[in-house]
Amino acid sequence: MSLELTKKQQKMYDGEFGEGVQIAMEILVALGKIYNARSMIPITSVQVAGVSYKTIGDAGLEFIKEMRDKGAKVRVPAFLNPAGMDREQWEKMGVPAHFARKQMEIFDIYESMGINPTYTCTPYLIGIRPKIGEHVAWAESSAVSFANSVLGARTNREGGPSALAAAICGITPNYGLHLDENRIANKVVIIDESIKLEDRADYGLLGLKIGKLAKGSYPAFENLPKEHDEDKLKYLGAAMAASGSVPLFFARGITPEYCVSEDAERIEIGKSELEELKERISTDLIVDLISTGCPHASIKEIEEIAEMLNNGKRLKTKLWICCARQIKNMADEKGYTKIIEDAGGRIVADTCMVVSPIEQMGFKKTAVNSGKATKYLPTMCKQEIAFDRLGKLIENCTEEKNHGD
Repeated sequence: MSLELTKKQQKMYDGEFGEGVQIAMEILVALGKIYNARSMIPITSVQVAGVSYKTIGDAGLEFIKEMRDKGAKVRVPAFLNPAGMDREQWEKMGVPAHFARKQMEIFDIYESMGINPTYTCTPYLIGIRPKIGEHVAWAESSAVSFANSVLGARTNREGGPSALAAAICGITPNYGLHLDENRIANKVVIIDESIKLEDRADYGLLGLKIGKLAKGSYPAFENLPKEHDEDKLKYLGAAMAASGSVPLFFARGITPEYCVSEDAERIEIGKSELEELKERISTDLIVDLISTGCPHASIKEIEEIAEMLNNGKRLKTKLWICCARQIKNMADEKGYTKIIEDAGGRIVADTCMVVSPIEQMGFKKTAVNSGKATKYLPTMCKQEIAFDRLGKLIENCTEEKNHGD
């Protein structure tokens, strides 16, 4: 099967639009040939990953610097994944100065190419919401899951270089989840009625289990509770993406698509299976940090945390609530930030605990309510973890304020 390019795309490939565009087209063509794409397809937005200095290092920094120096500019709306620090609060977070210098350089390079400095893994919470059937090129695993599953848009999981290349050229190879025939579930999940999915952490736990069973295939939930919100679906998809590289799921009566193959395998999940999994990942650690916002927190989540802390108590442990800058600004305006800071917590924007250098900042034991974070923190950040519902984690780490506070 040969990959056909339009006349304009061929000119890009031949270097007629500049060297930066040529390098980007070479990346896209190579990717298309690997996956037997017949053509390229126009896209309406790109989420660029590889933003934290922690994840891309000096080699990645040199690559994006080269693309900038060769005149690369984005042709379609593009936005950035979380970085390694809050650009306004990095010193208060305790980020090492040498890391901050490198991260600032990455900020400048990407922004000089015309990429929107969103620094979030939940672009759909700040108004970037592609419509059903819309083709995009997104990179972060939880965002890919949400775009495909909850929004009904179409994207493969792009790598850092391929996402940047797609943004520069405005196209991506037409294969995988861009095609109707590949958007079909081959596993049907039946949840036992004894399982109570009430908290976001419960959805993360379920996602960890199903992701491992799915192993890159696409599950369809037959009886997921209709009393859901987007945050719960966000936690579910993020955990499946982390534990099993699942980029697409369906839920009957909830997601805009529900396509299941006739010979799909049935998976029945009982209460004991989730209890055993939670027991394995939950601990009674005395933690250095409670961190939530993996994926980035919504304003609703922050409001709930403010309500938890607006009770005359004070945190004994550091608390980070990770979110997009726009969400933090909303929290500032609504007074949630002050309540949280008065209790000893902090809302941090632009970053999250997974891609920040927390292992260099004195943290060794972190408590989370995110299934996704339980997969990445031990490997990427050398953390021991505690996992539970956020309300319980916060309750266990608060004490009565002194009268002089």
